[in-house]
Amino acid sequence: MAGNVSLAWDREGVALVTVGDGEASNHVTTCATVSALADVLDQAVEEGARIIVLASSVDGHWLEHASLDDLVKLMAGQPASGDPMGWFRSLQALNRGKAVTIAAINGDTSGGGCELGWACDLRVAEEQARFSQPEVIIGAGTGIGGTSRLMRLIGRTMTAEVVLTGRPLTARRLYELGGVNRVVPKGRAVEEALAMAREIAALPPQSVAGMKKMLGEAEDLNQTDGIANDQAISQTLFAHPDSLANMKTIQARFDAGDSMGDVYWPAA
Repeated sequence: MAGNVSLAWDREGVALVTVGDGEASNHVTTCATVSALADVLDQAVEEGARIIVLASSVDGHWLEHASLDDLVKLMAGQPASGDPMGWFRSLQALNRGKAVTIAAINGDTSGGGCELGWACDLRVAEEQARFSQPEVIIGAGTGIGGTSRLMRLIGRTMTAEVVLTGRPLTARRLYELGGVNRVVPKGRAVEEALAMAREIAALPPQSVAGMKKMLGEAEDLNQTDGIANDQAISQTLFAHPDSLANMKTIQARFDAGDSMGDVYWPAA
């Protein structure tokens, strides 16, 4: 554990990182908390995590917006509660790190907390959760992806409403817009996120890592360059010895009469 952030293991390759109560009013996210989060995310990958589920142990709250006390101090050139670069380290680990990241959102999330969620690869939200970027109400702006990253998830029109009014979106509405992958009943976010993590962890690790890299890099490229990058990454995956062995095994099953459904989705 680092600060109020803990690391647990569901199984080999699947880590559960849980952010606890940082003893800040309204459960805002302090620089101390996010610095600890960055450290634990790095630790998880160093210890073999290929999938990381990011959760909160605070009832009714996932990760809330940055501590305003920290922000005021930083603008005045004074020390904050921790290293403010923890925000950027955490974002980098979640969005561009080696592990696939899944946000298990058990309650309200706002501001920088939302932006940490937007940086994850997948999001599972409980039905009572609300998502907001209230920076405009404060008189500030979304500094770490609350506009640019959210716009890629749900489009410019709805992002404009979110960032220009500061009003929250429900989990169900965000799901309709494509911002979360699944909406689950209260108390089920971690369970559902871990089920997704186990499913992904059972797939060829070289392919999962390659697809994570492809997704991240595609965000920064135009379509032509993105397709070229996709091809470059996929060539390394096709040439991997384990991938070649899998292709031979699967083709043998096709030759023996198995359908694609039998091979790829036997439990569907």
